[in-house]
Amino acid sequence: MNKWKRRGAAVLAALLLVMPLAISEVRAVSEPEEEGSAAAKAQEMAEVLIGSYGVNGVQYAIRDEGEIVLSGGLAVTESGSKRPVAREEMFGIGSVSKVYVTAATLMLAEAGKIDIDRPLTAYIPEFEMADPRYKQITPRMLMNHSAGLYGSHYKNSMLFDDNDTENHDTLLDNLRHQRLKSDPGEYGVYANDGFQLLEILVERVSGMSYSEFLARYVSEPLQLRSTKTPLDDFDRGQLHPVRFPGIAGALPPENANVIGTGGIYSTAEEVTLFSEVLTGHRTEVLSKASALAMQNPEYRNGIWVEDEENVFGYGLGWDSVDLAPFEQYGLKAMTKGGDTIMYHSALIALPEEGISVALLTSGGSSLLNTAAATSIMLTYLKETGEIGDIYPDKVPVTPVQKDMPGSLNAYSGLYGTVGSTLDIAVEDGQIKLPGLMDGLIPEQTYVYTGGSQFTGEDGLTVISFDDQSNGHTYVRVKSVLEFPGLGQSPMAYYEYQRLDANPLTELVAGAWSKRDQQTYYAVDEKINSLFYLMPSILMKTIALDEQGGYANGAKITGEDQAVNVAEIPVMNGRDVFDLTFFRKNGMEYLQADGRTYVSEAAVRPIYAGVSSTATIPDAERVRWYKVGDSAAGRTMTVDLPQQGGFAVYDADGVPVRLSVADGGGEVVLPEDGLIVFGGDAGDVFNITLKQK
Repeated sequence: MNKWKRRGAAVLAALLLVMPLAISEVRAVSEPEEEGSAAAKAQEMAEVLIGSYGVNGVQYAIRDEGEIVLSGGLAVTESGSKRPVAREEMFGIGSVSKVYVTAATLMLAEAGKIDIDRPLTAYIPEFEMADPRYKQITPRMLMNHSAGLYGSHYKNSMLFDDNDTENHDTLLDNLRHQRLKSDPGEYGVYANDGFQLLEILVERVSGMSYSEFLARYVSEPLQLRSTKTPLDDFDRGQLHPVRFPGIAGALPPENANVIGTGGIYSTAEEVTLFSEVLTGHRTEVLSKASALAMQNPEYRNGIWVEDEENVFGYGLGWDSVDLAPFEQYGLKAMTKGGDTIMYHSALIALPEEGISVALLTSGGSSLLNTAAATSIMLTYLKETGEIGDIYPDKVPVTPVQKDMPGSLNAYSGLYGTVGSTLDIAVEDGQIKLPGLMDGLIPEQTYVYTGGSQFTGEDGLTVISFDDQSNGHTYVRVKSVLEFPGLGQSPMAYYEYQRLDANPLTELVAGAWSKRDQQTYYAVDEKINSLFYLMPSILMKTIALDEQGGYANGAKITGEDQAVNVAEIPVMNGRDVFDLTFFRKNGMEYLQADGRTYVSEAAVRPIYAGVSSTATIPDAERVRWYKVGDSAAGRTMTVDLPQQGGFAVYDADGVPVRLSVADGGGEVVLPEDGLIVFGGDAGDVFNITLKQK
C-alpha cells in the first residue's frame, strides 16, 4: 500500500470510527428500560454505537400502524457527558433521500404527467451523453440503478454551511461528455447520478424547484415540520451537531447539495411517517399501487448475484425489498441506508405489518445503523408477539480443505475493480485475497471446500467464480459481516471482474510508466468542502498493473487516455471513471470523475522564509503545497482573502487545521505534511512562518 493510500485509510477510519470514549467515561441520562423490550434494545444500541463505534449522536423511532410507539436518542458531548437527543433535532438522512425523489417521480406518473418507461429525453430534452445508448434510459432505470451511468459526480456537493447549487447545475453538462458502462437495463449497480436526474425531472415537469415540490406535496399533507433541504429557510440550530477528531467544537452545518440523491434533513419520527407513504398507508400522497410498484424486486430483471440472504436487492429507490434476515420469519422487509460525510441513516419498513424503524446518527456508517435498526425491529416484533424467539447469529465454521478440481486453476489471472487491479492465483486449492468491503472482510486465505467454493479463514466468507451471461467472469463474495454489539449483516455481491490482456505499444507504455505511482491533486474543489476532512478523496495516485495495460482498473487506450471497463453489478461497479491527461502551462493535468487534478510536480514545498505569498491559479480553486524539512516544526499564520481558507494535514493525511471549521489561526507545520489554500482564482494568501 503506498503512502497516500495509507493516509486515505487513516482518515477514512477516523471518519467512520471516530475516536470513541470509553463507556465508563460517559455519564448516564436516563433509567434503564425493561429488559427484553424494544426500548431497552434501542438504548443498548445507542450505547454501543457511541461507546464502540465513535458515533456522537443517535436518534431512533418506531412507528406501528400510524402511531409512534418508541422514540428516543442519545448523544455524547465534547466533554464526555451524555445528553438526550430531542425528537425535533434534525439529522442529514443521506441516501434515504432517494426514496423521496422516487415517490415524487411516481406522484407525477400518477398525475399522468410522465410515463416512467418512456425515454428520459422526453422530459429533459437537453439530456445527452457521449454514447447513443443514453436515448434508451427511462425514469424506471434511474430508480432501480440500471441506467448504466458511471455513478456519481461529487465535486462541490458536500459543503460547510453553503447551499451552492453548482453540482446540480452542471450535472447535465458533465454527463454530456460521458459514456455509459453498460446497456441501459442490463443490470443494477448503485448510481447516485440517477437520482440527481430524477430531481431535475421533477423540476422540469412540475415547473417548480424540487425543494418547493417536497414542501408542497410531501411536507404539507403529512404535516412534516422538520423535513427540509439545504435550499429551505429554517433554523440551522435544529441540526444535530457533528464533530471530527482533532478539530475543537462542532463543525459548521453540513449541506449535501445533491438533494435528490442525499440532501434531505429530517428526524427519525418524520422518516417513519414518510415511510407510510412508501408502504401504501398514506394514499392521499401516493397510491397503494405506486407503493407496491416500489416494492417490486427490480433487481431480478437483470444480471444479479443470486443468494437468498442479502442486504442488497433493489426495488424502485429501495436498497433492498427482500431484506435479510426478516424472510426467515416469513416477513417482507425493505430497507434504505444513507451516508453523507458526517450523517448516517437507516430506514427499515415492514409494509404488511405497517411497522417501520428509523435510526439516524452523527458519525458511524449506514451499515452500522442498519444492523442496529434490525436488532431493534426484531426485538419489537418479539415483544409484540409478531415473531417467536429471535434466531441466533451465524457462527463461524472452520473451513476444511478438500481436493480441488484442476479446472478451477483456469480462473487464475488479472482481475479488476473500480480503481485497482489484482492478480489472483488459484494454487493448491487456495486463494489469497486482500481485505474486502473496505476492510470489513479481513485479508485472508480462502481454501477450496467443495461446490466450486473457497471459504475464508474467518469461517464467514465464501468466494467463487461466476461466468455471467454478459461474457464476464466475476469473483462472487458471500459473507456475514459482524458488528460486535450490534448484530450481523448477510451480504452477497461481486468483488472483481476478470480482465483481458491489454498489450501496449512502446510509445504508449513509456508515457504511462512515467505516471506510475505519481499522485494528482484536485484543483477545483471549494475550500469549504467536507472532502477536505478526508483529502485522499481529492487525490488520485496512478497505479499500473504488472503488465502495464491497466491504470487504476481502467484500460489504457492511448498515451493520455484510459477508459473504464468495469461492469460489475450490485455495488462494486459503482462510481467508475475514465482517466484523461492534458497539459497546460508546462504542467500535466488529469480529468477524472468530473474533477480536474494537477500533477504532484506542481505541489512544491512551501517557502521556508519568514514571509511569502500563495496565489490561486487561473481557472482553479486551490493550490497545494508540501511541508518540506526546513518548514516542518515552524508556526504558520495566514492572512486570508475574504472567501479564502486553508487546511493543513499531518503525514498520515489527518487534518490538524481546517480554517473553515476552526477559524484558522496559528498552526505548527507537521513533518512531511500537506497544505492547501483555497479561494477564487487570483486570490492571494499572505503567509508568515515563525522561526523554530
